[in-house]
Amino acid sequence: MTLFAHDPKELGKAMALYGAAAPAGGTAGVFLGGVFTEWLSWPWVFIIYVPIGAATLVATRLLPAVAPRRGAIDVLGAAAVTAGLALTVFAVVRAPETGWGAPQTVFELIGAAALLVLFFVLQKTVRQPLMPLGVWRVPRLGSANLAMALLGAAWIPMWYFLNLYLQQVLGYGAFASGAALLPMTGLLMVFMTAITARLLARLGAKVLIGGGLLVLAAGLLWLSAVEPSGSFAVDVLPASLVAALGMSLAYIPAMMAAMSGAPAEQAGLASGIVNTTYQIGSALGLAALTALATSQGAGRLGNLPALTDGFSAAFTAAAAVAAIGGLITLLVMRTDMAVAAADAEQESEHSAPGEKAGV
Repeated sequence: MTLFAHDPKELGKAMALYGAAAPAGGTAGVFLGGVFTEWLSWPWVFIIYVPIGAATLVATRLLPAVAPRRGAIDVLGAAAVTAGLALTVFAVVRAPETGWGAPQTVFELIGAAALLVLFFVLQKTVRQPLMPLGVWRVPRLGSANLAMALLGAAWIPMWYFLNLYLQQVLGYGAFASGAALLPMTGLLMVFMTAITARLLARLGAKVLIGGGLLVLAAGLLWLSAVEPSGSFAVDVLPASLVAALGMSLAYIPAMMAAMSGAPAEQAGLASGIVNTTYQIGSALGLAALTALATSQGAGRLGNLPALTDGFSAAFTAAAAVAAIGGLITLLVMRTDMAVAAADAEQESEHSAPGEKAGV
């Protein structure tokens, strides 16, 4: 992101392509996973990543050179935050089996909290922290990250449970269920590359993020009405396209909002934070909604009504998450004009680093 931070127009183009690449890659993974599973064998789902990873390493040589910066790696901070987040996800995933009040779950969550507290302590004390806490003074970084976390917590579980509904209830094979997600991907790519950037210039990030999350919530709520005897054309396709429209409206503006107020030297850090937040929200959302769906019948294979009830509960909860994210964004996030005014004021007054940051 630092390659384009100096030019907002080029940054917008880069973010549009980046945003379109994410769903394209995700759908390709689901689609090709179905191909490998159906015509080869399931281990190929993991084997294929070896040549893909090697090709990616080779492709990095095509990237423009960036001036290196000297500095130490915050190994302890990286280890603490990684272990803390991983333990949190592990505890949430295991809780339906072990029990939310079981000693094991409680100790895991306490351990995760302690590791995350240690991370923030380290960020205040080490000379070159992994995430300097001063970055949170960037206008809208906090609200954009919250929106991105809730976006991931609603969007990724939708893909997961929609795939399960197609296979376990409607009887689709692995290949057919992957192909059924292609219309969503097509809509996402068209909107992200050709439309969202133009709407962002006209309406601003706040309106698109909040509105996009509410549209996503509407699509998820529509999906919650799935039936055991449903069909792709009636129960899945229209609702999934509405959800994809909401995602395409919110994703790039949330990324841009997180980075727009950051100085050039912190643009990469802001980008890394918001990407990490999306992944964390996705993991925690999927873990929590899987636990909810299982408790409502999603684990009873062969029982179509019970399976559908479990998936419907997950879609309903994901809709609530997206709606909460949309409302919080519309109520809390600064408008683009407010951020521009704050930046101008800071430049003119040469404000001190310790001043209060905007949301």
